[in-house]
Amino acid sequence: MTVRRVLKMGEPLLGQVAAPVERFDAELQGLVQDMDDTMRALNGAGIAAPQIGVSLRVVIFEVADNPRYPHVSPVPYTVLVNPELTPLGTEQAEGWEGCLSVPGLRGLVPRYTRLRYRGYDLRGAPIERTVEGFHARVVQHEVDHLDGILYPQRIEDMRNFGFEDALGARMTPMPD
Repeated sequence: MTVRRVLKMGEPLLGQVAAPVERFDAELQGLVQDMDDTMRALNGAGIAAPQIGVSLRVVIFEVADNPRYPHVSPVPYTVLVNPELTPLGTEQAEGWEGCLSVPGLRGLVPRYTRLRYRGYDLRGAPIERTVEGFHARVVQHEVDHLDGILYPQRIEDMRNFGFEDALGARMTPMPD
């Protein structure tokens, strides 16, 4: 098990656009294993390769009995390589988000409520899903990392950004 150091907001790599994956090989499998170990050790809902210092277009996510997100429906474990997102409509909803790269803070972030994502799994097989609610939010959050965007950059009203312990009851459960 290799839990890697998670880069924090302000580190230059997190502001860069990640390179596409060109080979589905043992090196990619090792990267994904390190991402998985790190995400689980920190109770994350997902993680992107740039967060552990690797500038490649790879994200993983899963929500199943996660103590950080007790009010959401499960999101299946997914390895998504070279993802492409297509919003299905213009409807957006705000929800509280946190991030392993922005520890201890939360912000109210607008996201598309429905979308289609495409990409590849760990072996290079195509993936295509249409999702909504928290699943759609998680995918958008993780793919933002691949484009050098952290969730605080999406917050529309900075009064809705702060430390978890200070925000307390203001943070309503995440939309499902």
